Amino acid sequence: MSGTLNKVMLIGHLGDEVKMHYFEGGGCIGRFPLATNETYTSKQTNERVTNTEWHNIVVRNKAAEVCEKYLGKGDKVYIEGRIKTRKWQDESGNDRYSTEIQCTDFTFLTTKNDSGNASSNQQQPQQNQSSQSAQPRQEPITPKPEVDMPDDDLPF
Repeated sequence: MSGTLNKVMLIGHLGDEVKMHYFEGGGCIGRFPLATNETYTSKQTNERVTNTEWHNIVVRNKAAEVCEKYLGKGDKVYIEGRIKTRKWQDESGNDRYSTEIQCTDFTFLTTKNDSGNASSNQQQPQQNQSSQSAQPRQEPITPKPEVDMPDDDLPF
């Protein structure tokens, strides 16, 4: 191991829709801004202060297509990835830098009910109640008791 680590874990809200870019070889990239918030109480004014940090997220190929299909502005998502800084030149020839989070894993944290489907929210509980009454009640599964192992049998 090289002794270094480049890992990012973020939980935040999408600031915009996923923007897709498709390539000739069939690959694609999805990009979207992610907002994370830090809230604290100011000692000077005793007021709550919220700072928002914006992150540029990049998702590739199939994962990008999944994000485009299921994520929308305002949705909450867990992102795991690595920081990548790219150097480029603007029209004037000046060096510019962009820092992105290259997403390697993600989990949607906003459910369909949270997204604002009011009509499906009202119908969903009724469907669940009828399907639950038709099924027999199942007893909870009890876990097996843990086996006590002596401390001297550790593999390391």
